Amino acid sequence: MSSLRARSVFAPIEAGRAEMVARRLSQAISLGLLLDGERLPAESHLAGQFGVSPMTLREALAALRGQGLVETRRGRGGGSFVRVPRGPQPAHLESRLRRLSLHEIQDIGDHRAAVAGAAARLAAQRALDGDVAALREHVARLHAATTLTGRRRADARIHIEIAAAAQSPRLTRQEMDLWSDVGDLVWLPVTVELAREVSREHDAIADAIGAQRPDLARRLAEEHVRAETDRLAALRLTLAAP
Repeated sequence: MSSLRARSVFAPIEAGRAEMVARRLSQAISLGLLLDGERLPAESHLAGQFGVSPMTLREALAALRGQGLVETRRGRGGGSFVRVPRGPQPAHLESRLRRLSLHEIQDIGDHRAAVAGAAARLAAQRALDGDVAALREHVARLHAATTLTGRRRADARIHIEIAAAAQSPRLTRQEMDLWSDVGDLVWLPVTVELAREVSREHDAIADAIGAQRPDLARRLAEEHVRAETDRLAALRLTLAAP
């Protein structure tokens, strides 16, 4: 991870509770910021990064082990290692979507559009060459992804890369929070043909950021999120009430 993304994942947690640490790490795992088999920093170092006691960190790791998200090995070469779970099934996602009203879907979409637009505009002003290269790499991964989980993780990484390119830890954490909440749902109504269109939309956003065109980058990012929101609302209308 870049230093900015690392700071976003391992930033100090104000509440300092084990469940908050566990949520931050599980969020990073589900978004693909921590990869399967990746070794977490040593417990003492990780506790210091989060600003919690070693006991609090051990409680968080125990919770993650219970969820199957972390495996701890003893002895030489030991430590805590990430275990990425399989993505949720469409039936489970449809059940989640039924519990959202159209007003809630639109409200979430408005929030996402505001964050994505601001991040894209700032990225077009502040991104370094390496940031743009990393962004294009993740767009290429989205083009190549063939599963719902693969596409969702690639899409999440694109939005997080844009916020990181904006040099904004707050916007990066906002994108992480939003994608953790609704990232799986966003891709539920997307067909194979629509997936190609979504990938092309990301190509255009990356091009605008690389060309240092902040107003265009913001507009394209907002339009991209609004299209996702409209698709999600249309799917919700086809589902029976909870």
